[in-house]
Amino acid sequence: MSTPIKIASTKILSDAQIQELENAGLEVYEANFIKTTSIDFDIKTINNNLIFSSQNAAQSVLLHSKHEDLKSKNVFCVGIKTKALLEENGFNVIVYVDYASDLAEIITLIYSKESYTFFSGNLRKETLPKALKEANIQLNEIQVYETTLTPHKLEVPVEGLLFFSPSGVESYLSENKIKKETCFCIGETTAEALFQVTKNIVIAENPSIEEVIFEVIEKFKQE
Repeated sequence: MSTPIKIASTKILSDAQIQELENAGLEVYEANFIKTTSIDFDIKTINNNLIFSSQNAAQSVLLHSKHEDLKSKNVFCVGIKTKALLEENGFNVIVYVDYASDLAEIITLIYSKESYTFFSGNLRKETLPKALKEANIQLNEIQVYETTLTPHKLEVPVEGLLFFSPSGVESYLSENKIKKETCFCIGETTAEALFQVTKNIVIAENPSIEEVIFEVIEKFKQE
């Protein structure tokens, strides 16, 4: 019997996701390389529209005792799962895209007369707030969750690495080196965090965990 190809995920996957990888003959190591925690925040000063660039932000806001008061606002968000989570909880999502840069472009081109409140985390990228401020669009920002790096030393050699955020890349690189491994990234922003280290990168066609897993299976199926 041939030795299974080993891969490592920088995020704990669901049982079904692990099963899918194992069914494809892969051996999976996994650990959470980042930890996100909801924090207390005040929702006194809220503009006419809400921006969410991650599921973590949406989950934190939904935990707030006064989140019902926000449902009259229109929502702009990044990610199909963020959109689904907000809509399931009664929010009106009028624009959703896969990347913050695309959202910045849509807002500055089409909705620049509106005002916005951006719910964010402590490690968020400058992409969105910078673009809106440069376009003189009214924006305030409320931090609703914190991301902390939880690095692990990978003790076994692997052929594939799965990354789901730039902070996950940062956490991995703080304890490990990337040599010949193929890096599978959930999206372009995550891939950018690796450009200085490796060119051996596969970016999921759509930014979801399922798509990352699909790319992993496709890649190693060919070998």
